[in-house]
Amino acid sequence: MKQLIKNALVVNEGRSMAADVLIKGQRIEKVASNISADADTQVLDAQGAWLLPGMIDDQVHFREPGLTHKGTIASESRAAVRGGITSFMEMPNVKPSTTTIEALEYKFALGAQHSAANYSFYLGATEDNLEQIKRLDPTRHCGVKVFMGASTGDLLVEHPQALDAIFEHSPTLIVTHCEDGRVLAKNAAKYEAQGRVPQIEDHPIIRDAETCYSSSSYAVSLAKKFKSQLHVLHITTEKELSLFSAGNIQDKAITAEACVHHLWFSENDYPRMGNLIKCNPAIKAQTDRDALLNAVRNDVIDIIATDHAPHTWQEKNVPYTEAPAGLPLVEHALLTLLDHVQASRLSIEQVVQKVAHNPALRYHIKERGFIREGYFADLVLVDPNATTAITADNAHYLCGWNVFAGHTFNTKIRGTWVNGEHLFDGEQLHQAQSNAMALAFNR
Repeated sequence: MKQLIKNALVVNEGRSMAADVLIKGQRIEKVASNISADADTQVLDAQGAWLLPGMIDDQVHFREPGLTHKGTIASESRAAVRGGITSFMEMPNVKPSTTTIEALEYKFALGAQHSAANYSFYLGATEDNLEQIKRLDPTRHCGVKVFMGASTGDLLVEHPQALDAIFEHSPTLIVTHCEDGRVLAKNAAKYEAQGRVPQIEDHPIIRDAETCYSSSSYAVSLAKKFKSQLHVLHITTEKELSLFSAGNIQDKAITAEACVHHLWFSENDYPRMGNLIKCNPAIKAQTDRDALLNAVRNDVIDIIATDHAPHTWQEKNVPYTEAPAGLPLVEHALLTLLDHVQASRLSIEQVVQKVAHNPALRYHIKERGFIREGYFADLVLVDPNATTAITADNAHYLCGWNVFAGHTFNTKIRGTWVNGEHLFDGEQLHQAQSNAMALAFNR
């Protein structure tokens, strides 16, 4: 079957141009200024809407296996497709943690059975699973996740010898969560010494800039020492930006990422949002948020992701010290970035670069992330002249709540294609069997 998207503004590789896109089966067959349709071709008139390569989200927590009361691969991948995310890479802190190749392959089997979007999964590093890390297949597995100083379960890696071995021997990209547990503990101890119970407004004080910088600078030093490929996730502070360089992502061995909520919220939002925006690393000062946006513009920040991490409403509505960290984001992430575009804080070409092109380049994903002839047709159509009003009950996360209730975004997603399948039409998610597949890496 062929599909023709006509009269789109195609945003791709630093340009925005009026064009038509012809899809044949799973792939893009032709991109041209005027393509004629034959009788067997389905035609969709984009009417000038933006046609973007689908977002590739390299950091999500879909909670399966073991934590499926919060989210599942099926539920969260479908919310992601509604939000214009066509591929994701999922984290290992599930139950049990994904710390063996066998556990990793089990998750790939779950993805093949349940996911609406293309998928890959990280192996989680521990202080004693180096032999498992060495077994990773660079063409199949997206990377190894290292929690350096803050984690849950058995995923914390702090011992210098264990970290040295991981950075020396990992056959794949190393991605890190960087918060120094020693600095964090020292900050938290001040409240105990004063006899004070910390509140949500204290979250960015306990998990402050030094907590992040101490760990991220250590990760960068290890990568330089062992000539590793390192990607530092969810940078939150202006101070950390000094560790990274501006430039083309293809020229970098060490790259940095920001997440949509750290580009949207600041510490000024804690009194209003409370535990709903409690996340690790913490949302910090407005000056940090502004510095992150500037770093996106200047190519110091290479990738934008979500760190989608749902918890139930009941789990969040407890005292601050008991509340888990994380919030659901995949359905609204791209919309937040497009609001930055509408407000002239980012350009649409920059957004496409950070959410599609650069993840594809950094992870060496085969034939995705660009609107190119012969590439998989992973696409999202966005109407810049429509709006999306968010309410408490019109999101599609299994956890049943979202942090954007009451906000109206200045754009609307009119369609999402995954491997050429028109899964979302702007209103309804088609429930036909998805043709989503495991991502392949050209390493």
